[in-house]
Amino acid sequence: MTLKHLVPFTAALALFGQAPKKAETPKPAQAKPVTAARPAPTAKPEATKDTLEARFAKETFTQVLNSVNDGWFGPQFKDVNAVDINGTLSIALSAAAMNAKVTDLTQGALKTGGIKSGNAVLRVKSTYFANSDFKTEFTGDFGTLTSQRIGNKGFIYSKEQNAYTTKVDLPPSDAPLTYMSWFRSLLNDVKAVYVDGSTFRASLGKEELYAGRVLQRVTFYAPTSAYDPKKREQSIAETLGFWKRGKLEVAFEKSSKLPYIMEFVNEAQGVRTRMEFNYTSKGQLQQVVVSNSSKGFEGPGGLRLTYGGDGLISNAAGELNSQNKKIAFDIAMTWTKGKKSASLAAVPPPNAKRMGREELEVWIMTATAGNISELQKQGLNFMAPKLAGK
Repeated sequence: MTLKHLVPFTAALALFGQAPKKAETPKPAQAKPVTAARPAPTAKPEATKDTLEARFAKETFTQVLNSVNDGWFGPQFKDVNAVDINGTLSIALSAAAMNAKVTDLTQGALKTGGIKSGNAVLRVKSTYFANSDFKTEFTGDFGTLTSQRIGNKGFIYSKEQNAYTTKVDLPPSDAPLTYMSWFRSLLNDVKAVYVDGSTFRASLGKEELYAGRVLQRVTFYAPTSAYDPKKREQSIAETLGFWKRGKLEVAFEKSSKLPYIMEFVNEAQGVRTRMEFNYTSKGQLQQVVVSNSSKGFEGPGGLRLTYGGDGLISNAAGELNSQNKKIAFDIAMTWTKGKKSASLAAVPPPNAKRMGREELEVWIMTATAGNISELQKQGLNFMAPKLAGK
């Protein structure tokens, strides 16, 4: 399923990282005077000046990331090492009822519950540790899947295929131990792409007034190819990495460095989204208002976070609306300290068939692609994962 169309407002979090790697805290950038208006780059002096401006823009964006770290997450996550997640993701289409065609597509080789109507519901129950140990159960109209890893060992089990594999992705060697470091590592991933990388051209814009606040914009641009409306599938890496090219504009408050507006465009992926951020009096992210113009899902949406007395996020709920379509999720979160990975211990059913990782992935992807194909026919602009290559 395509992350960018399934929940486009999560681009805000996607742009603040993917899977955690190394929890390094970037050094705070030292502010420098903003350079004068950029002259036409016709000579070497101007080219040097552009480089200095880009450097200052990147240093400023690093300060924005630091403010996000302190305001959105903060020291309340210092000793938290695990989170229990329980919630649902629903897709509602007003089109006529649909029938899964995986059996037809594979001449009866695959079994799947299929999508019986214009609605699809996915339920998720998961325990995820900051060090990347986890157990996750997905159930719903796309099937039932259980995935677990403790240390270097685990399994992926498909109920529909009654099959499993023990070949799982290994955790990072330098995984963080607490969620304070985990969130920081997400921001470091963003910093690696937008600040430390050479893909994007960075610039700093003029000041502007927004709801009584003085904002300034930082822009990152890396050209993409044109949108191809005939493209129906792509690799998982391409799907999850949509934020690594395109145009990102972040308008931040000059005093607090907290972001208040984010606009992101990736023409090749058909993504065009504007988000406005609202905060609590403590600087915690409270609400995201979305204006989505992504291909196949134009319309409004939003995300709202609820916090417990300990300052930790207790619930995340959101939705994205378009003509005849609605995607919504509601997830409860319980954070714990000192939880042991041994509490996840589980094994596949004794009568399940053991498969190689690639073989099981092909079966699961084929079934998923069949179901997504039905949603595509009803006008939902999903991209199915490629069966060959990631």
